[in-house]
Amino acid sequence: MSLNFLDFEQPIAELEAKIDSLTAVSRQDEKLDINIDEEVHRLREKSVELTRKIFADLGAWQVAQLARHPRRPYTLDYVRLAFDEFDELAGDRAFADDKAIVGGIARLDGRPVMIIGHQKGRETKEKIRRNFGMPAPEGYRKALRLMEMAERFKMPIITFIDTPGAYPGVGAEERGQSKRSPATCVRCRV
Repeated sequence: MSLNFLDFEQPIAELEAKIDSLTAVSRQDEKLDINIDEEVHRLREKSVELTRKIFADLGAWQVAQLARHPRRPYTLDYVRLAFDEFDELAGDRAFADDKAIVGGIARLDGRPVMIIGHQKGRETKEKIRRNFGMPAPEGYRKALRLMEMAERFKMPIITFIDTPGAYPGVGAEERGQSKRSPATCVRCRV
């Protein structure tokens, strides 16, 4: 069972494994006069059709599993795919830089935009560094600072919300966690 696929995705995983093994054989045995391109093409079409069929009839729990999928994209993945010239901006200008919140200026179709989003991390060290995507007060201040900068320069804001919630630690509470989250929402008119 592949860890990159959920239980209901296993038939897709098996097809992908067959495609990978055939592709590897094809690369190794280029000297042989065997053409497996047609079989690979057929299996890819079958994989697409199977994917459509599976995802057309998902139950509520399967949708929840997809939302929590460990390999789904995070903010920086979307930024790399959809935007040009991303310059990350750091810090809240008061205490620290909260790595759970990423943000900066990028270009979308040539137009400057402000990107703000949560970043959870994939590997254990990165998850810890990013506090599992749970912002502290510094993260809310950072987001607010970026929103105000976007407003000042008349840039649209694109947000990626993907968080388990605010960080519940004692230090975060001491630094005003209970005030930062609502204050940020009020300021950005959410």
